[in-house]
Amino acid sequence: MTGGTIALVVLIAVVVIVLLWGVAQYNGFVRLRNLVQESWRQIDVELHRRHDLIPNLVETVKGYAAHERNVFDEVTRARAAAAGPVDSPAQQAVQENALNSALGRLLAVAENYPVLRASENFQQLQAELANTEDRIAAGRRFYNANVRTLNTKVETFPANVIASMFGFTRAEYFEVDDTQVRQAPSVGF
Repeated sequence: MTGGTIALVVLIAVVVIVLLWGVAQYNGFVRLRNLVQESWRQIDVELHRRHDLIPNLVETVKGYAAHERNVFDEVTRARAAAAGPVDSPAQQAVQENALNSALGRLLAVAENYPVLRASENFQQLQAELANTEDRIAAGRRFYNANVRTLNTKVETFPANVIASMFGFTRAEYFEVDDTQVRQAPSVGF
């Protein structure tokens, strides 16, 4: 083999290695993007479950506290906004923050009615809502971990070269921004 042939073989090997690396990086981005989308869909499922429970909770409390109309209206409006279409996780987080706040006020109203607190329906709904909140929190952690992995890969060199070539961008975290919402509501029974 001549020196030119060896150089050509080495050049072809380098090109093949770079192409294989590029394909592996691209496929990794696709996998991470799909994982982020899937984990967002899981949060969406839990949010819909939560939105379906809220009218039942409101109706149960309404029977005992009919004069608290403004609280019921606020929860109903917040639920409708949160259940509506959204463009991004950040927008969904804002709407969920408003719903959390309204739910906190509804549960505070329920504290004033001992018969309601003793109601089996109310206790069941409250337990389901708490379970759903736990599932949303777990889904949020899973989603945000996937977002972190994708964002890290999009920003680190040399993978960021492939990301920019094929239009892979950072994903948004699903965060609670309201400091009041970050604190667990105080509900005493």
